Amino acid sequence: MNEVLARVQELGEALEDPLHVWPRLRDAWQRAEDEADPRMAEIVRQAQEILPRLKALEPRIRRVLRRTRELTSLDRVQEMDRASMRWLVRQPGRTIAERAGTSQRIMATVRRENFDTPENRVLHSYSKLAFQVAREWMNEHPRAKSSRRYAQVEHFGRFCKAFAQMLADLDVSSAEAGIVPNYVLMQEPSYNAVYEAWRRLLEEDKVLDDLWAWQAETWTDFSVLAVVLALSELEEAELVAQSPIVWRSEATLGRWFEQDRPIAVFWLKNTGRIVEVQSRPEAPGRLLALTRAHVSLRISDIRTGGMPRRVAVWTPHSLTRIDLTDAVQRANERLVEIQPLSQTEVLLNGLILTPSHGEFESSVATGARTRVDGIALEASGDGLRKGLDAIRAFARGEIYAKTT
Repeated sequence: MNEVLARVQELGEALEDPLHVWPRLRDAWQRAEDEADPRMAEIVRQAQEILPRLKALEPRIRRVLRRTRELTSLDRVQEMDRASMRWLVRQPGRTIAERAGTSQRIMATVRRENFDTPENRVLHSYSKLAFQVAREWMNEHPRAKSSRRYAQVEHFGRFCKAFAQMLADLDVSSAEAGIVPNYVLMQEPSYNAVYEAWRRLLEEDKVLDDLWAWQAETWTDFSVLAVVLALSELEEAELVAQSPIVWRSEATLGRWFEQDRPIAVFWLKNTGRIVEVQSRPEAPGRLLALTRAHVSLRISDIRTGGMPRRVAVWTPHSLTRIDLTDAVQRANERLVEIQPLSQTEVLLNGLILTPSHGEFESSVATGARTRVDGIALEASGDGLRKGLDAIRAFARGEIYAKTT
């Protein structure tokens, strides 16, 4: 599920260039097919964005001058407060020199540099946490040592470790997770960037908890993106419409992005067909509602003008491997059952996309007029490559069906 989350979050990066969302996402997913090219993660982004901030802060860490009372040589006394004067009058002697004694020192107020400020405590806590997260990320990707991302995270981790040690040597303590940010943390750009990065790393556990609770929703989003990418790679397919996609900084009920319906519309120029990818449609239609599928393809032939065809796309997610052969057979039986209700549209075929849990698999069940394909795929490595190939083959077979 970490890999599934990474594939979905790569959409957030692709949205930085709205005109080339799907080509950018396709490039990211192609890199994910190679296990030596590790997944994007929060620590990777921070290695790219926060490291320059830390290097800029290193020579100019904020410090304050704090007043303390200590024994000071007479010739260096500059300031005394009431407590220092009370100390002085309690000493034996008639003059200040006599009261200073043989050491010629008296209690006086002095100003010392102190680095233990709220903003530096956050800096210290962040450096220690970033080093730990970087080390964990590298342990998860031992095959990626030659990749650029691995080198960035490794360098970032080493720098954070050294930075944390430097702050410890300056007697800077660590900040608590619930600290209220002061003016510096809110307004100084570099400190603010570090504070926000620290919060994001602290929230990683919350993200994992949400992912565990809502992993089926995340898998559905992953499946939708996989289908859109498969259609975008058809030779004659042209993206003619795309709904606005709003990326969320935090997942809401397992959803990382929000879009209108349909998410993408493709025009097959030579074939004369329009293909819409619909995810969680508000008005799914009677047949699709009966299939209980959250995703569908709507194929319209603008030349013949006949009833549009729908393809139901099921995205079941389970913690253990499902029996794909049984699943496609049951889905096909469901399609057969609802055929008498077909009036305004045609729904004869379906597709099941489910996690493979380590071993790619495909299966098919057919009836007199119906057909359901099943694909068990992964979100990275060879399982992702084979899964995307199978989705592309299904898309070609379905869209060009009955084409003369």
